[in-house]
This record gives sequence, C-alpha cells and structure tokens, in this order.
Amino acid sequence: MFTGIVEELGVVEAVEDQGDAVRLTVRGPHVVADAGLGDSIAVNGCCLTVAARDHEGFTADVMRETLEKTSLGALAPGGRVNLERAVTAATRLGGHIVQGHVDATGAVVSREPSEHWELVTISMPRALARYLVPKGSITVDGISLTVVEVFDTPDPTFTVSLIPETLARTTLGLKQPGEPVNLEVDVIAKYVERLLGARGSAPADNDDNDEDI
Repeated sequence: MFTGIVEELGVVEAVEDQGDAVRLTVRGPHVVADAGLGDSIAVNGCCLTVAARDHEGFTADVMRETLEKTSLGALAPGGRVNLERAVTAATRLGGHIVQGHVDATGAVVSREPSEHWELVTISMPRALARYLVPKGSITVDGISLTVVEVFDTPDPTFTVSLIPETLARTTLGLKQPGEPVNLEVDVIAKYVERLLGARGSAPADNDDNDEDI
C-alpha cells in the first residue's frame, strides 16, 4: 500500500524487452536506500516488485498485462518517473490509501498556469467517472491529488490544482497535453459501490419464518 506522496523523481535507465514482459531499470538512490529484494516500489503509480538493486537504483519485471493497461509501456531510457516506497506501520498517511493498482489511463487535456498554482484538466474513461467527486481523492501517475471539478460529459474529464511543490517534484510538472497518465480511483468508493450492490441484490428476510423467542 502507498499514500500517493511521491518521494523521488527517478530516471529510467533501461527497458529490456523480453517479449511478453520487460525488465525495467530505474535510477532512484533515495527509494533504494533501505529497499530489499521483493519490496514494493510504486513507479508512476504502478506497484512493482524489486527484483535486483544496487545503491543507485533497482530493476523490476513488468508483465505484458501491466504494459498494456498502464502508461509504463511507453517508458524509454531517460524518461522521468514518480517513485514511492510502500508504507510501513509508522508511516504518516499524508495522501490517501493507494494500492498501486492502476484502474485505467487518461491523458493531460490542458494546463492553465497562474501565478502560484496550475489548473490541469485530465481525461478519463467513462467507467471511472462515477467514482470521482469534487474534493475527493484521485491518484494520477502515483500522485495523491484532490479533485477540483468533475465534468461528466460524453468524454469525461476532471481538474486538479497543482502547487509549485508538486510541479517541481513530480512528472506532472513535465507532462504536456496529449501525454498519458495512470489513474487509480479511491478504493473506498469501489468497496462502497460493491457493498451497496450486494445489499440491493440480497434476498429479503422472510419474516413469516421467524420464530418468537
């Protein structure tokens, strides 16, 4: 589990094609300082397992399913990526609960800079729109962000406001209109939907069969 608070802006060192997977090597000396083999590190919001490491970075195996369903398939050497280690019991939950399981990809639609912050509009698949609410949480490329507005149109979009710290320390400071981003909606919303759906489909109690005690 993660919190969506990016710890380091890493650099892709190598992408080794293995046919049905790739071996992804990322330079990130901060996140590997206490990482061991088998540990989880989120790369642009995707939970990956450390398969090899040194003092400068780590290597992870990325299967075809992940390459097809996330923006990791578009990574190339020299690209920048958001990195976050998995939380511990002593970690501050500075963002929100993030699983590192990407729901879908969207794309940056537009950027509107102002003096002290920037408003970014992002597209999303229609299937995700019902999980977003203004002032709710969304993970974009592994970054925990607050939704400003949701536009539930035939091609739905949402907006987020980015402060200078986010622009300087994450890939959203670099992303241009048209570039893909990984999206993970708040898992609590998905659980609530699932539970309410199950409750609505459950058979009603048969009071005629109840026994008096």
